[in-house]
Amino acid sequence: MNRTISANLDASGKRLALLAARWNDFITQRLVDGAADALLRHGADAARIERVWVPGSFEIPLAAQALARSGRYDAVVCLGCLLRGQTAHYDLIAAEVAKGIAQVALATGVPVTFGVITADTLEQAVDRCGGKHGHKGAEAALAAVEMVNVLAAIGRQA
Repeated sequence: MNRTISANLDASGKRLALLAARWNDFITQRLVDGAADALLRHGADAARIERVWVPGSFEIPLAAQALARSGRYDAVVCLGCLLRGQTAHYDLIAAEVAKGIAQVALATGVPVTFGVITADTLEQAVDRCGGKHGHKGAEAALAAVEMVNVLAAIGRQA
């Protein structure tokens, strides 16, 4: 039998954490605001959205792990901004943050989404937080909601 499992973007009743890096906060604040707006537009209760700030993107995976393991959240939305500099630092941090976020989701079974902008320039980052390339904060928030709902649908099918 051919079945399709998919889910909607209904955020009502969901407990969500918006985890953001303070580094490059002129971008990350936009990501947080866009993520929160997307969640509210899809039925989330503002009182069930918690904002958590960490120093930089490198600290996101550890905080995401603590949030996911706490049992208090249905999903964790990770938000940050890494801008390429003149050294290898950007590449090292970007790779570890992406890997760490994925590892947290796999280890905990809690949807942990990647809304960390990795850009060569400030202009590119601005374009990705409400500019001509969409809003990565809103996209990560809606991906979290969809994953919560799809995992629930998979559980119902089992």
